[in-house]
Amino acid sequence: MSKQNIGGGRDRLRIAIQKSGRLAEPARALLTACGLSWRESRDRLFCYGESLPIDLLLVRDDDIPGLIRDGVCDLGVVGRNVLVEQDIALTRTGAGPAFAELRALGFGACRLDIAVPDTWDWQGPPQLAGLRIATSYPAILQRWLDDQGIEAGVVELSGSVEIAPKLGQAEVICDLVSSGATLAANQLRPATTLLQSEAVLAGPAHAFDDARGALAELLLRRLDGVLRMRNSKLLMFQAARDDVPALLPLLPDAESPTVMRLDGDDGLALQALCHGAVTWQRLEELKRAGARGLMVVPVEGMLA
Repeated sequence: MSKQNIGGGRDRLRIAIQKSGRLAEPARALLTACGLSWRESRDRLFCYGESLPIDLLLVRDDDIPGLIRDGVCDLGVVGRNVLVEQDIALTRTGAGPAFAELRALGFGACRLDIAVPDTWDWQGPPQLAGLRIATSYPAILQRWLDDQGIEAGVVELSGSVEIAPKLGQAEVICDLVSSGATLAANQLRPATTLLQSEAVLAGPAHAFDDARGALAELLLRRLDGVLRMRNSKLLMFQAARDDVPALLPLLPDAESPTVMRLDGDDGLALQALCHGAVTWQRLEELKRAGARGLMVVPVEGMLA
């Protein structure tokens, strides 16, 4: 990846996150888990990094890609739907890529769906030809229509997309869906998915050539450790040497276990880092296969 000096040389990294909204608290909690702490300004729009020279800007979700593009902030936690929408819109103006998705963060999951009236017999995308589709994501929708070879009207709305059919503004909609309850309340149902979205860490399309580069790499390493360990547990147990071949297949999501001899015993002590759920049923299966003294330990962090 080529390098450029974005926003002038700086020795502090700035991360933009939502000031309020569904991504705000999970984003701050994730960054806190990476060992970051801050002193908040009086207006509650800027947080000065205390543990590391990494500051927070608290802004609107839709503003984050533009702030990265303009060099006002260096990284941002934003919905993939927002990032992709603005990226497509920029590309269509002839501008080169200004930002990129660096990491998927595992929270804020939703889908961008085409939703149709409950009464429709949905036959597939060609059914949309000639119709009006209301959306807050016109760039993603138009790209999808072009890929499908469908000519349809795109009606851009900034909010309350789900009521557009009732108001006669459109026949169908393209909107974010999580539980589907809002669609059901408006007699709509999802028909096809255009984009799977979640919170992502976004950054510039080019790497930094000053102190921010090292800070960004440090943050990414810590993020990878936190995300990898989020659902991981350290499983510890003892077993007879002859039982180990039957026990290992019961640990398909584990890294290669550490095996140690027990003093004065023909048995072994094993430690395995498991990246899936360690359920009671799983522990019982291990016990039946010869494991004893089973212990499950939470993992606070890991640095590869």
